[in-house]
Order: sequence, then structure tokens, then C-alpha cells
Amino acid sequence: SARPPTTTVKQQSSEAKTMADNSALAAAGQSQSQAQDGQQSVPNNLSQFTPSLAGSVLECPDMFGGSLLIRIQNMSATADLGVRLDLKQIALRCRNTEFNPRRFAAVIMRLREPRATALIFGSGKLVITGTKSSHNSSLATKKIAYILERVGFQPSSYINFKVQNIVGTVDVGFPVRLEGVAFAHPTFSSYEPELFPGLIYRLVQPRVVLLIFVSGKVVITGAKTEEQLVEGLKKVYPVMLEFRKVHVASLPTAAAAAGGEGVSGSADVAVPALPPIGAAASGKGKRGGKGKGTPRVRRGKDLQNATQNSTYDV
Repeated sequence: SARPPTTTVKQQSSEAKTMADNSALAAAGQSQSQAQDGQQSVPNNLSQFTPSLAGSVLECPDMFGGSLLIRIQNMSATADLGVRLDLKQIALRCRNTEFNPRRFAAVIMRLREPRATALIFGSGKLVITGTKSSHNSSLATKKIAYILERVGFQPSSYINFKVQNIVGTVDVGFPVRLEGVAFAHPTFSSYEPELFPGLIYRLVQPRVVLLIFVSGKVVITGAKTEEQLVEGLKKVYPVMLEFRKVHVASLPTAAAAAGGEGVSGSADVAVPALPPIGAAASGKGKRGGKGKGTPRVRRGKDLQNATQNSTYDV
């Protein structure tokens, strides 16, 4: 009887490895051809688990066909792992962590890629800050969950990830009259230059707060999505354009100030020259030598008498 052909495990593994190499080469050739054509393509598995700066700069159209660039400076997000954590065990077994229960009841963990800082509480809740895009915030949460799983804490299958605050900055490119904005919009704006140099403009919809400075730089905070940042700037930009400083007075030069333009035609006033207060005798000792050098000038009664006895010739 003829024996059926059998394939060993080593042959099957070699065939599978050859097929995988061929598919990888084909994918690499395809990506190289797309790069040569000028198309930028990133594989799905690479973009999902790789930090990216995409999304850290938002584009907001202005009223003249141009666009303003909003740069995200910070993003705060929260997550819930759904499991109780032993913070002391985490601090002992994980790198780049800080834990001082007397000062703060959470473990501070810092990640390099993506660059983020996480606060890990014993209830299983996380606070992730320092990222500049929602993709990096989500990726940092997944990495922390993986690290805690390796330590011995099994997170729940559903991590309640939510972005709580986004801070962005933008420069409109022209100075703004903050007094006019505060007078025309007293309901939404608050301007106290003695306490804070910027104008605080609070929008109701979307619920964001804008800090507007005289130079035209704006800080937008309180947004939970990137769309709220763009929408808030769209609503406030016409107000800033309305109170734009058109004629900005230039400061007088030092030469003009030294020339005495403001005091031309005034009478010359002869002010007596008072002796310097801190002048000391040239002799030895604290009080100086007797009969040597200049006499010691006092700050009290002698200076007052010298001032009263002097005459002013007008």
C-alpha cells in the first residue's frame, strides 16, 4: 500500500515564513511606489500604535479667504480602568514613577513616547496630561493600561476614555483695543488691567474661554474637542477685527527726548548742587582722618539745613 505524503512541522513553518516575507516585500514595494508618487501612506497598525503630531495644529478660516493656525499646547484626559490598584506595588515595579502619599495620593508616571504624564489613583482612575493631540492621549492611556496589566492588575475591557480640556494658542496678527471690546461686550468679557493684562472672553456656545491680549495673541481653553476650538475662534475673530488698532503711535526716540523738545521756552532754573549722600572721607578709620580728605556728609539735620539755606535763582 502507498503511504500518503506527509509534511513536517518544520516544512510548514518554512512555507509560512516564506509567504510572510513575500507579503512584507510586496507591501514595502507598494508603499515605496506610493512615496515616489508623492502620496503619503501609513499602515493602519503603524498609525494606531505610533505617536504622531498630526492634529496638534488646527486650521481656522478667517473672513478674507485665509486661515489662522491654532496650535494645541496641552490636552487633559481621564480614563477608568475599573480595577483597584496597589499604588505602592506600582511605584516599586515600574520605571519613571513618583509616589509620595504624604504629599499626593497618586502615582505620577511619565512616558517618553508619547510624551505624557499620568496620575494613577488607587481607585483605578487615570488623568493624562501633557499631550498635544487626542491620538497621543488615547495611545498613552493604552500604554499605561498595558504596563499595569504586566504588573499584575487586569483592567476592564472597557476603558472610559474622555478628553476633558484642550488648550490652544493663536496669533491673529494685529493689535486689539481691549477697552473697546470690554465696553461693547460687557456680558461676555471681563477686563481688569490692574490684575491681569488680558481680556477674559467667555462664550456660551461653545463653552470655551478666550484670553485676548493687546498684541493679538489669544489663548483658548475649556474646549473638549478640536471643533470647539475652531468654532470659538470663528465667533470671536470678527469682534477682534472690529476693535483692531489701526494707527499705533510710535514711541519717541531717545534722541528727541534728550533734545528737550517738551521744555523749549521754559525758564532756566538753577538748582543747588547737593553733596552726595554716600560720600565717605578719604582718611583711615570709619570716621576718616582729622583734617584729611573731605568732611563726612550726614543724612539727617545737616542735609536739611543745607537744603533750606540754598537759594533758587529764577
